[in-house]
Amino acid sequence: MGKTYAMLQEAAARRAQGADVVVGIVETHGRAETEALLTGLEMLPRKALDYRGQRLDELDLDALLLRRPQLALIDELAHSNVPGSRHVKRWQDVIEVLDAGIDVTTALNIQHIESLNDAVARISGVRVQETVPDAIVARADEIELIDLPPEELIKRLHEGKVYRAGTVGRALDNFFTRPNLTALRELALRTAASRVDAEMLSLMRQGAVEGPWPTQERLLVCINETPLAKSLVRAGKRMAERSGIAWIVATVVTPRHEALPDTARRLTTEAMQLAEALGAETATLSVESGIATELVAFARARNVTRLLVGRPRPRGLFGLGREAVADSLLDAASDFEITIISGDAGRAPGPQWPKLSLSWQAALAGLGGALLATLIAWGIDNVQIVDAGTLSVVYLVVVLAVGARYGLVPALATSIVSFLAYNFFFTEPRLSFAVAQPESILAIIIFLIGALFTGTLAGRLRQQLMSLRTSQRRTEMLYDFAKRIADKSDLDDVLYAGAYHIAATLNCRSLILLPDSSGVLQQMQGYPSIEEELDPRAAAAARWAFEHNEAAGAGTATLPTSAWMFVPLAAATPLGVVGLQFADARRGADPEIRRLLQAVEDQVAVAIERTRMATDLQNLRVEAEGEKLRSALLNSLSHDLRTPLVSVIGAFTGLEGDLPKADRDALVETGLDEARRLDRYVQNLLNMTRLEYGALQPRRTIVDLRELVGTARADLRRGLEGHELALDLPADLPRIDADPVLIGQALANVLENAAKYAPPGSTIRIAAHAAGSSVILAVSDEGPGIPAAEREKVFDLFYRVTEGDRRPTGTGLGLAIVRGFVEAHGGRVRALAGPGGRGTSIELELPVAAGQ
Repeated sequence: MGKTYAMLQEAAARRAQGADVVVGIVETHGRAETEALLTGLEMLPRKALDYRGQRLDELDLDALLLRRPQLALIDELAHSNVPGSRHVKRWQDVIEVLDAGIDVTTALNIQHIESLNDAVARISGVRVQETVPDAIVARADEIELIDLPPEELIKRLHEGKVYRAGTVGRALDNFFTRPNLTALRELALRTAASRVDAEMLSLMRQGAVEGPWPTQERLLVCINETPLAKSLVRAGKRMAERSGIAWIVATVVTPRHEALPDTARRLTTEAMQLAEALGAETATLSVESGIATELVAFARARNVTRLLVGRPRPRGLFGLGREAVADSLLDAASDFEITIISGDAGRAPGPQWPKLSLSWQAALAGLGGALLATLIAWGIDNVQIVDAGTLSVVYLVVVLAVGARYGLVPALATSIVSFLAYNFFFTEPRLSFAVAQPESILAIIIFLIGALFTGTLAGRLRQQLMSLRTSQRRTEMLYDFAKRIADKSDLDDVLYAGAYHIAATLNCRSLILLPDSSGVLQQMQGYPSIEEELDPRAAAAARWAFEHNEAAGAGTATLPTSAWMFVPLAAATPLGVVGLQFADARRGADPEIRRLLQAVEDQVAVAIERTRMATDLQNLRVEAEGEKLRSALLNSLSHDLRTPLVSVIGAFTGLEGDLPKADRDALVETGLDEARRLDRYVQNLLNMTRLEYGALQPRRTIVDLRELVGTARADLRRGLEGHELALDLPADLPRIDADPVLIGQALANVLENAAKYAPPGSTIRIAAHAAGSSVILAVSDEGPGIPAAEREKVFDLFYRVTEGDRRPTGTGLGLAIVRGFVEAHGGRVRALAGPGGRGTSIELELPVAAGQ
């Protein structure tokens, strides 16, 4: 009744105010006055799609997102898109447009609001299939009701102003009747009024206006496998919305649930999906029995104040009985407000009998068991231990055993065979199916009933056992998966374990995709194939799931034509997506499958996050170590290297004056010594760089260790002044296979280090001896020594033992270079306590030259 017309008028007004307005898609239905309003408005070309040999036009969503206007006009919000489109419904297109920052003006009829679907069906007798979730309507910033009296609307219909002439005849006779239009008009007015009331309450709360605010309540909607389930969900949505309270939709799964036909279980699944779409919290409870007790316990645990249930359905033979859950709830939930919704819920199913199929193993076991029971009963009857009526217990034991092993149907078949055998062999007249005595008839009937009940109980026990085994297996697999990935530090190992576990647990093909450095999803792992050929639809579904943090693909409302279903893999932020391909795409919508998938997803996401955090932590450690090295290097450059440089400059500056020859010689010698000291520091830095990059290649030759000691003493004569040097170098000491320059520098570093820390006047000892194929050279001092806990650390870069403010200066590179040089020759170096436990002894183990 003028929605599109009003929408175009609004667009024209916004455009006149300077807004950037684009018509995404508008249906004029051939109305000239509506088409006239499109003049002057920019219209995007529609996207043509082929469906069953027909060319159909749809909204070009990608073109609209690329155009990015300020306001987009998208008509018919409840429209179902052509199969093959990105989304199933047009309202999903609108959500994506809104998420892109584009305002949208749209239109819909009252009968298209999901929660009002049942009310509209009762009014008009027509069930509308195209609906829009209430959450989408609630998201609107402004709602305008286009109202018209029924008489005026009927007149416009006759004049062809709503639909083209000749197409409205049946609609006037069936849907657009005056009573229907009046009732629908009232429903629209009430819906608009509830929206205004909600806005008023929101404004009052924001303005801190005093009022009788309601206390926090919750509504629990209880559903089962009934056609009334969706109606209950919609009624719950309306009740919760009117009262402004939170609501929960719950269903209870028992072992009997596994025996339900697929159509019945699908009713529950679809109702739970509808509840999620309408914004409800959903819960699936699992119990062996006592459904009403479980629901009441759950309601109390969640602080629920209201219960909404369906009217009990007739069940049993001729519909003489009723479902017991609703009646039990009325008895158990005495402290709750309970609302019972009536409707066409159909008849409750009685006991669910499985398909009457027998494997040959089960049939053989049943016949063999009945034969064995007959033989045992025949033997007992011959010795006349008990009367014939007691012999039926033997058959019941066999029925119980067959039921526990093979299930309900074999147990029932065994019950009938046992009944016939008992009647034939052990009731009068014997060896005949005839019954002569009235009491025997009663005994046979009781036996048959007992056998049937025994078989039924045994079959159900086996069914429950199989269900428990399935749950246990899934739990064990989850536990095994959690344990397996707990010690995985490599991302590839975590992803493979996740892909394998998903495929094994859910019986599907799995795939894990993560974004690369540019944000493009890449296949990382999968099972049974590490890499799958994804068609454009599957790739688009994966990208959508990652970008919007929502499931997409098969079994969802977004890109459902894809063969794969993709769910986001997210912790605090989206990490990637998990792809699943089921043999039956409908399995992806099963709540049990979704719960299992969610559990595995969470574990995989946590494991990925953990590995990334470990990598980040390692990078931080490397950065911290680099910062430490940088600080130490700057300290060396600013202090340890600057000190000898200042001494050199000072010494040579003093040469400018007229000094005696002795003083000049002393200054020259001082400058040269400090220059050599500076050269050693610089050489240490260069050698450390060569060691770090693996560029050090010793030039080995046969070297006399006593000559190296002599050279080091000469180079360090000024540093060793004030210390007594004791040598213990045997004349027959084997020569070593080494680079004389590198080992000489290593020895000089050790001697210089000893001279720094040994007190003045103390003795520095240099001793060497042969030890098999090595020569051990030890340099010992009488200094403060190195604590045992730090003897290994002194060989680290820039590390110096803490000695307070009186610590000798140095770069902290000397001993690190010593270890690098010695280990480059295949030797070892270690720090020990000096002789008698006093001071420090640095031992160098070097290889003996061949033939020595």
